[in-house]
Amino acid sequence: MRLPVEVMLSCTERLQHLIRQCVSTVTLIDSLKPTHEISDQTTRDFYWTYNTHGIKFAKMPTLNCFMKIGRCFEKAVVQKNKKDESDIMSALLTTFLLALIYLEPLHAEPLEIPIGLITEEQGDHIPLSLLQPVIEDVGEAGALQGIQDNNTTGRFTGQSFTLSVEKVKADEPVIQAFRKLHQQGIRVFLVNLPAEKLLQIADQTDAKSSLLFNIGATNDNLRQHECRANLFHTIPSRAMLTDALAQYLAWKRWTEWFLVIGRHPRDKAYAEALKRAAKRFGHKIVEQKQWTFEPGARRTDSGHNREQQVVNEFSQVSDYDILIVADESNEFGEFLTYRTYRPRPVGGTQGLSPAAWSGVHEQWGATQFQRRFNEQHGRWMTDRDFSAWLAVRSIGEAATRTSSSQVNKLKTYMQSPEFNLAAFKGRPVSYRDWSNQLRQPLLITSAKLMISVSPQPGFLHQFTTLDTLGYDRPESRCKK
Repeated sequence: MRLPVEVMLSCTERLQHLIRQCVSTVTLIDSLKPTHEISDQTTRDFYWTYNTHGIKFAKMPTLNCFMKIGRCFEKAVVQKNKKDESDIMSALLTTFLLALIYLEPLHAEPLEIPIGLITEEQGDHIPLSLLQPVIEDVGEAGALQGIQDNNTTGRFTGQSFTLSVEKVKADEPVIQAFRKLHQQGIRVFLVNLPAEKLLQIADQTDAKSSLLFNIGATNDNLRQHECRANLFHTIPSRAMLTDALAQYLAWKRWTEWFLVIGRHPRDKAYAEALKRAAKRFGHKIVEQKQWTFEPGARRTDSGHNREQQVVNEFSQVSDYDILIVADESNEFGEFLTYRTYRPRPVGGTQGLSPAAWSGVHEQWGATQFQRRFNEQHGRWMTDRDFSAWLAVRSIGEAATRTSSSQVNKLKTYMQSPEFNLAAFKGRPVSYRDWSNQLRQPLLITSAKLMISVSPQPGFLHQFTTLDTLGYDRPESRCKK
């Protein structure tokens, strides 16, 4: 038995109409009537029902809607002819595909949500080795990945996302870049700048009605006493990173540390976070030394001999479980591994390191995500890229749920308990409503493998174990 072509085309027209009702969240026909709100944690969507030729359909999340259309249409076809089930299913599939192919574009205008990125140009940087890539689009590539993912969903929700990038030199004022984007109508910004420049933007009058995402500054004071109501953080703080490492070292019972601190202010700030984490999780710093040697000519023929001698002499201290290095400037930390006087592991900013993201992460769907990023950008994703992606996806998720691009609505939803975002880390991530910091699992990695993920087993919390990383509500001066 074969269904006549005219029957299939008639069914196709009907399916086109039904699919439009599934994918359109902008225009609702007059016959739609709200029924009830679903409380399910996964969907949180309004269901709408109406009658068409005696068959009820519902406006719901796209996949579920298409599945219901298929079931209802199958029922209608079966009622017409029950003789040949295989032909019926073949006709159903063919008609459904025809409906998708010939589905006309939605007539509703898409909701456009422009996003601005303000980032600092990378200065001249000599990589540690030829294997270390020189990245010029750090953060930007992650943001573009997020824009693509948002627009994939936006085709069905009637939303369109764009990215405008402003790069500033280290000695240039950043306010002009912000004003330029703001004058273009942009109200949502990703900022990849040092903390002091980030606050300059956040304190602008025009920024009060904007939404800023910090994707680069790990400074704890931004989550402690320099909080801003319009500023969210997707990059983890130093306290979160060092707590993640300290938890793993507590699990390993490597409780006695030899702390080596670099010569730059940010190295010292990381060391202070390490000291806080050590006290918090029961570790003891048995030795502490300042690294004072200037970076040498390591590429000369005798460069390795100098480094070998310097590190061996520098590390002749009393016994310890692990050498913890605070070298955010990446000047010397990599040289310590395998060169210390005692055969001990190295961790901190180099060696066994905590990170928001790493190219070695392969779990919870991360492999496909990593490959997709690598194919498009020719490199692996960094923590700044991941933080930018998280920010863009947060905007997309909030815009989808609220059907709005208004800053106040996006902000309110992201701070609410209803907000959560899949981030390829095994559990949803969300924002702390007192500091606007994104709470998330953190990776413990080596150069080529993921070693663990924190929070570690056994570290409990009355609300969520993710709040065992970084400053918790009672510890923070930021208030909701």
